Amino acid sequence: MMMGTEMLRGMRSATPASSREAYVTLVTNGDYAMGALALARSIRLTGSHADIVVLHTDGVRADELEPLQPFGCRLVEVDHLPLSDGFNARHAKSQVHAAAPFTKGRKPAFHSPLDNFCKLRLWQLIDYRACIFIDADAIVLKTIDRLFDYPEFSAAPNVYESLADFHRLNSGVFVARPSLATFEAMLKRLDQPGAFWRRTDQTFLEDYFPDWHGLPVFMNMLQYVWFALPELWDWKSISVLHYQYEKPWEADHPKADRLKPLIALWQAYYTGRDIPEIASLSNPTGVAAA
Repeated sequence: MMMGTEMLRGMRSATPASSREAYVTLVTNGDYAMGALALARSIRLTGSHADIVVLHTDGVRADELEPLQPFGCRLVEVDHLPLSDGFNARHAKSQVHAAAPFTKGRKPAFHSPLDNFCKLRLWQLIDYRACIFIDADAIVLKTIDRLFDYPEFSAAPNVYESLADFHRLNSGVFVARPSLATFEAMLKRLDQPGAFWRRTDQTFLEDYFPDWHGLPVFMNMLQYVWFALPELWDWKSISVLHYQYEKPWEADHPKADRLKPLIALWQAYYTGRDIPEIASLSNPTGVAAA
């Protein structure tokens, strides 16, 4: 199957691009397919006419992707990156979770670190002049189409516990310019002898783009801000809400009680029922509306 005018190694799609800009997400299992459905609906509800590209690995079933069709999603099947055996061994789930354990929150059972590097295939989407990548565990609350004109590489800070984290990026939302030259250069930098990227694609992208352009925290508001830094929360300002760590489709996860309003909002976008006016939502208890 053809991608635009040429076969691109490791990617397959029967559907051509219909825009010069695209929102891109990554689906590696049925859980993230659910997330992509809520994300796609949220993007379309902002009025955006950009393509929505869903990169998906071969372990995702056709019936899990079928609900995305009403939103005009362009499905692109991707292979894992062609990385060395040593690299893959160092970044296996057991190795990553042992060497760089997640102490702030719980990763779901389906978390597979090697899957994360498939995000880099965005740079192979050369039918597009610009792409906005958004993790499938996020929803868009108001239009962010203007980001298509932002420079590469633009991302928001990884703030969810302390203001000291403003110097680190979060790769759940970023702006990029597809380029095969960039993709090839990334592969060479990624798989250096002994390389270990403790937070996989996120650590790598921060290293590859050391002068990354900072987006406002509201472009990638991490859900833990709700209870850890409530003074930063302002529904009227938030453009993208990102459910890092525990996922809103998980039943009774450890922080479900503390994140109940955010989970209810995601469920509304997922089902398409009773989606509230965002401006009408209440900020965390004790925090006045802006």
